[in-house]
Amino acid sequence: MSTLEATRAELGLIVLYLNKAEARDKICRAIQYGSKFLSNGQPGTAQNVDKSTSLARKVFRLFKFVNDLHALISPVPKGTPLPLVLLGKSKNALLSTFLFLDQIVWLGRTGIYKNKERAELLGRISLFCWMGSSICTSLVEIGEIGRLSASMKKLEKELKESDKYQKEEYRAKLQKSNERTLALIKAGIDVVVAVGLLQLAPKKVNARVTGAFGFTSSLISCYQLLPSRPKAKAA
Repeated sequence: MSTLEATRAELGLIVLYLNKAEARDKICRAIQYGSKFLSNGQPGTAQNVDKSTSLARKVFRLFKFVNDLHALISPVPKGTPLPLVLLGKSKNALLSTFLFLDQIVWLGRTGIYKNKERAELLGRISLFCWMGSSICTSLVEIGEIGRLSASMKKLEKELKESDKYQKEEYRAKLQKSNERTLALIKAGIDVVVAVGLLQLAPKKVNARVTGAFGFTSSLISCYQLLPSRPKAKAA
């Protein structure tokens, strides 16, 4: 492959990535929380960037609650334990509620919705919903990682002395386990961010800590949304 073709392929991946509304939202989220970290809650340019980016992100999320509403009423894979099903559905319900209420918060901040006190109350309720969904996500990922670990151990016993990494099924399970571990880390970080935004522990989770954790969570989200590279063709 020539240098021009390689460059064109790389740019194609970047275009594919930036064409995703979710990817643009997460990039804006990284800017938002990076600015929060820099401002440390103090007035100035960084805080203005934080506030303006936060408002802009709410536009990206308009009607996004429908996604989790659809997931809420969709069937789950066969064999999924009931506790994980209930946790997954709770996560969908809480996240959908958060995204729906967040639209009212946006209407309040733009001045379309006039009742500021109610908008602030709904904004706080929405953050509690987001924190709850992050907790549910953490528990679901812990359960799914446990299930994957058990199936991988069973597969290892079946393979005996053969190289387990040569087995496509084992590699697929290992990759899935790594993905779920990363999702678990992100969900745990998001719980801390929610605590910071709700000011439940202002002395320990201040604006700078919230910004740092939010920025880290955003980078993980950006990584998770990266398009897979096409496999090189055999000569």
